[in-house]
Amino acid sequence: MTTAETTAPVQTVKAYLRPIDAQGLATFAEKGRNNPASRGTNKVHTVMEGQYRSLSYVGNHAPVVVDEPLHLFGQDTAPAPGEIVLSGLGGCIAVGITAVATWKQVKLTKLEVFLEGDIGNPAAWGAGGALQKLPSEMGFQAIRVKVLVEGDATREELDEIVKHANFYSPVANTMRNPIPFEISLAD
Repeated sequence: MTTAETTAPVQTVKAYLRPIDAQGLATFAEKGRNNPASRGTNKVHTVMEGQYRSLSYVGNHAPVVVDEPLHLFGQDTAPAPGEIVLSGLGGCIAVGITAVATWKQVKLTKLEVFLEGDIGNPAAWGAGGALQKLPSEMGFQAIRVKVLVEGDATREELDEIVKHANFYSPVANTMRNPIPFEISLAD
């Protein structure tokens, strides 16, 4: 027997990401087509523990802990508010990519989103820092997102999926577009 006769052919095994319910997605999309003005409401209850550490409660989930780093007078026990915002953006983009890939019948094997945001706080949260700042000069000044995605599609098709998901991302669009915003004391 030769070596070629005794070795089995090599098989490549692909591990796909857990799929979402394609039929459920199609039903949800149909509802959106039938009622394009529909809206949902996200609700969060945030409780300050002390210093800059807070707990945000969302439904029945464990609280999301938010803090500030030591150089900003926090305890550095959790991500800062801006990092939580970027986490929400990354999650929203990942959800969108997964939905669009499912819609286009592309199975994904890897999806990672890397985010960076340039943020400044020269006004020290309004506590006597730089004065005469406009709202547009505070907060994120630039956000960069890189997506690592692999699956059963060409690079061009994956790029189109990412661009499509970005265009329709609720969180990305919230960050790109001014929205009505109000704040008041609770009753």
